[in-house]
Amino acid sequence: MQEPTPQNDHSAPLQPLTVKIIGVGGAGSNAVAGMLRSDLGVLSALILHTNSRILTLETNAQKLVLGSRRTHGMGTGGDPEIGRAAAEDQEEMLRQFCKDADLIFIVAGLGGGTGSGSAPVVARFAKDAGALTLAVVTLPFDFEGNRRAQQSQVGLLKLKSSADAVICLPNQKLFRLLDENTPVNDTFNFSNDLMTQGVRGIWQMLNRTGLINVDFAHLRSVVQDRHTESMFASVEARGEGRVREVVERLVASPLLDEGRVLEEASDVLVSLIGGSDLTLADVNKIMDQLNRRVCEGQLILGTAIDPALHGTIRLTIIASRPTPGISHNQPANHSRSSTMEMGKSDFEAPFFDEPTVLLSQSRFKGPPPETTPENTEFLFQQQNARGGHARKKSGVKMKQELLNLEIISKGRFEKSEPTIHHGEDIDVPTYIRRGIVLN
Repeated sequence: MQEPTPQNDHSAPLQPLTVKIIGVGGAGSNAVAGMLRSDLGVLSALILHTNSRILTLETNAQKLVLGSRRTHGMGTGGDPEIGRAAAEDQEEMLRQFCKDADLIFIVAGLGGGTGSGSAPVVARFAKDAGALTLAVVTLPFDFEGNRRAQQSQVGLLKLKSSADAVICLPNQKLFRLLDENTPVNDTFNFSNDLMTQGVRGIWQMLNRTGLINVDFAHLRSVVQDRHTESMFASVEARGEGRVREVVERLVASPLLDEGRVLEEASDVLVSLIGGSDLTLADVNKIMDQLNRRVCEGQLILGTAIDPALHGTIRLTIIASRPTPGISHNQPANHSRSSTMEMGKSDFEAPFFDEPTVLLSQSRFKGPPPETTPENTEFLFQQQNARGGHARKKSGVKMKQELLNLEIISKGRFEKSEPTIHHGEDIDVPTYIRRGIVLN
């Protein structure tokens, strides 16, 4: 009797994570060109602009002029609608670039025509291709004027509705990180460096094998279909007091609003990298301090050792806070990935045992929420107000009272026939017909 052929017990080799970068507009193109001069140069990249002169940058990235028949390669004139139409003109080529990507970073500066108008369209194409889509954007300086500020806010809202998450770096906060005598070129280079740190921080978190690994399934479970706004900060500390100092620097960072972003965060990704002298006690002390500041959000920690960082601790934070008006519950089709997520109470356990993750082969992604003019206006008001947190912290409750409005008779029209429209007497004030309480 012939013996059965033994089956191969070795699992199929893991497919490498496919990550791509797309730079949109002038700021995005310059930032991506700088990224490719770093260790991110191994990634596939594409830069887009409506102005063909910007695309003369010396870079290994692919280049594409958006809407050349519409703009003739001369830009949008600061009009986001032209930027939107220009990106849609190149739909086929953009969708082709996004094909087969697991993760796509969209890098842009908001406020102008190309970045504000094209980036949300590119994000939609990336999502349709099945990629987890993260945008890294800058907001304009105050001195750039109200028009660019307003366009950046509208563009940000549209981008959040298209991308899974948006990491936002307000340029105005750079004044608190740089000396007032810093030259203009150095200021913008510093802004580009921050965008590079944001992309590199996530990429290294996914690719670096460490003590505690944050893999792609972890990232996807935190940001997929959340449409959140995220803040980013990266700090280092050296010497004997590095554990205390690195947390103090992080909390004091203007990019995190002196720690307020951590208090409001729904999810916090933490990348902790140290030298061979990094101890479990160091990790525990840092995470204990962060847990005290993150009130209700979940923390997901990745820790790795880099021999070049002996005596140094590098702490990178990406904190997502909920967008008013958009639900951040897990999507209905979340069953396509089952993930063990690290919370505050199970910090020590995963330190040695990596969570088991079962990945589905489905690449279907739910559509982003529909962006209507009414919804955009509502979200824009909520973005500027942020009054809810202030009322919650102060304990002040709004009291609604009735206004003492006297009902005036119709006078000489008392016996006139009422004006009926769609079954309603429109001579009666609207707030009375609809039972609206005025305050």
